[in-house]
Amino acid sequence: MRIDARGLRFDVTTGGPEQGEPVLLLHGFPQHSGEWDDVLPALHAAGLRSYALNQRGYSPHARPTQVEAYRLGELVADAAAVLDALGVPAAHVVGHDWGAVVGWALAATHPNRVRTLTAVSVPHPAAMAYALTHDPQQKARSAYMVLFRKPGVAEKTLLALGAAGLRRLLRGVGDGARVAAYADPMRELGALTAALNWYRAMSKSDLAAIGPVPVPTTFVWSDGDVAIGRVAAQACAAHVTGDFRFVELAGVTHWIPDEAPTPLAEAILARVRPAV
Repeated sequence: MRIDARGLRFDVTTGGPEQGEPVLLLHGFPQHSGEWDDVLPALHAAGLRSYALNQRGYSPHARPTQVEAYRLGELVADAAAVLDALGVPAAHVVGHDWGAVVGWALAATHPNRVRTLTAVSVPHPAAMAYALTHDPQQKARSAYMVLFRKPGVAEKTLLALGAAGLRRLLRGVGDGARVAAYADPMRELGALTAALNWYRAMSKSDLAAIGPVPVPTTFVWSDGDVAIGRVAAQACAAHVTGDFRFVELAGVTHWIPDEAPTPLAEAILARVRPAV
């Protein structure tokens, strides 16, 4: 379905029992709502109603051109506005990668809209800030962001030779068809620039403004993640004042929803069920 919110039109994939507890799923870079496809059957079987959102820049009719339109506050406001348009006062929120950042910020600033939070791969921004200050390895892991923040240069690098760079980035998601399912939409005019604008609009002040999260929260991290190290992952607990669980997946890369959908679904359900 398409949802009109804040002057934009968002693509939302729905599923599960119509009267089920609502779950809002937020994807990461450079993917889309399809990253949840293998996770959703278990959620639906448990009676949950899912709303998988293609976020700002990823929905073709929600693609502003200005970099500042992708600041974190705008992304959070989108999620809240989509819930409003769906008639959902509060939802269980699941986010991966950048979707996790939006989830953290939504739960911290609008806890009344978030029944539970399951953040996947990317920890609370304050935990990331701590790791970037105290863990040299995390600084090295995050070096790719320097490229991503360079307009034109990043697009050229990732899209050259039939998007070979983008495909290499995505190689952990699975076979060639799955890589293509994510890479091909990014080759559409303006799509990759919009996705990269999330990085270009990122500011320390916006991230620092995200306070502790008071809602029941699970953070799912994988020890094969090249972008997020253990220091950042384990620092996450200090920034949740609600019930907190840390789930570590061994031998899994950054692309948890694609690579380990069953244990991820189990972690989501373990978090959601006590609140239902």
